[in-house]
Amino acid sequence: MAFANVHMLPQVQPPAPAARPTEETAPSPPQSPTVRVRGFSRRFGDTEVLRDLDLDIAPGEFVALLGASGSGKTTLLRTLAGLDPADPEAVRAPANRAVVFQDARLLPWKRVWRNVALGLAGLDAADRARAALAEVGLEHRMDAWPATLSGGEAQRAALARALVREPRLLLLDEPFAAVDALTRIRMHGLVLALWRAHAPAVLLVTHDVDEAITLADRVLVLEKGRIAAEERIDLARPRDGGPAFQALRRRLLNRLGVDPGAPPPSPAQSSPPEAELLAYPTGEIL
Repeated sequence: MAFANVHMLPQVQPPAPAARPTEETAPSPPQSPTVRVRGFSRRFGDTEVLRDLDLDIAPGEFVALLGASGSGKTTLLRTLAGLDPADPEAVRAPANRAVVFQDARLLPWKRVWRNVALGLAGLDAADRARAALAEVGLEHRMDAWPATLSGGEAQRAALARALVREPRLLLLDEPFAAVDALTRIRMHGLVLALWRAHAPAVLLVTHDVDEAITLADRVLVLEKGRIAAEERIDLARPRDGGPAFQALRRRLLNRLGVDPGAPPPSPAQSSPPEAELLAYPTGEIL
């Protein structure tokens, strides 16, 4: 807070009072977090998935959430999305929120633009859908059927559907896990461009440490239902994988129980072909 200079007068006179801040010098009040979680727990039967969890996400902040399978990442995301009930005293999230899942979840009987416009009110729904599709480079596919889209195109349509609503909170549940490596790189750039343009708070759930460091302002590690580690990413974007990037990567991998210097498994150690048929897109084997 800025104050006018106070000159000390002789002791027989009281000091001059500090001037009140003017409208130009008064600081703006601190913004409330977009997401606030305090002491939240979630149990399924005898299994406690989230335990006394605390989390804040600031307006416009990009947060990535890492953790082993079963650590509670998707449970937290579903809670913030409003898909699972929660005590409003423990979990506060804006009503204006949107989710992009690992699969695009487009309705196959509706053309692409109608999927994007789903639930929009007003006569301008088609125009808003067209503008959102143009932002993700799919304006030329707005009249296509979802079945004719590539995996990357389907995920871009899902992003357009989420952002056309101008959400205050965007939740991303491993949205790039099922696309090829080159498409994933392009999607990273697209997500960052859309985040800068629309400025929602973002929570990205991912298993990919490099992806988390590339995209986020802050990376959290969820372990046994609680935030076990936090890294603030102060690297300029785009992040090129230099020494600072690699140091962050090693710390996060160590926190996840992975040796960053370990060689890849030999063919004899790999899963048998029949097991690969039961693999999820994330690589988990049933």
